[in-house]
Amino acid sequence: FKPLHQINPLRVQFISQHIAHQVNDIESNNGFYNKEIIDVGCGGGILSESLAKMGAKVTGIDMGTEPLNIAKLHALETGISINYQKITAEEKAVQNPECFDVVTCMEMLEHVPDPESVIQACSTLVKPGGLIFFSTLNKSIKSYLLAIVAAEKLLKIVPDGTHDHKKFIRPSQLITWAEAHGLKCIDASGIHYNPITGSHKLNDSLDVNYILCCYKL
Repeated sequence: FKPLHQINPLRVQFISQHIAHQVNDIESNNGFYNKEIIDVGCGGGILSESLAKMGAKVTGIDMGTEPLNIAKLHALETGISINYQKITAEEKAVQNPECFDVVTCMEMLEHVPDPESVIQACSTLVKPGGLIFFSTLNKSIKSYLLAIVAAEKLLKIVPDGTHDHKKFIRPSQLITWAEAHGLKCIDASGIHYNPITGSHKLNDSLDVNYILCCYKL
């Protein structure tokens, strides 16, 4: 989880800025208070915990038993209240349509067989006027070199075979899918992460990791 821990503050920063703008509360940054947020593909709960600490009511869903167990245990240890469930985004969308103010889907789309289906489910889960945040990896030569050759093969920061470059998603494709399911992309930012030095920052380059903010019409 080390790379996810390192880029998590950037994800929270991007999400916070847009929620603050939405509720016109840029000064205090208390826009998270009592917001119903679902973290799709929550994994070990790194982002879920950050959002809950800021006052949101968080539901985290994932299909990985081991990551969910880690997330639940850590929540118990820290006393943070998060509703973790083992369920797919599609199943959750049927159960709870338009029930969430915010949906987050971080570093998940490049691992599923049908990313458009997940995007559609995320759109169903969020209330009209709500925000959805997607982050994933661009399909580029640079992303192949950094995310696979460097991170997996050379530095072994993540297990070999974690990523499949064929499943990486260009921003234009992600935006096309989002628009097809009633969403409008209102902002995008690159997430610069150097696996060699561990440095990380938000920037304007979407050629490797990137994050989008979408609005449900």
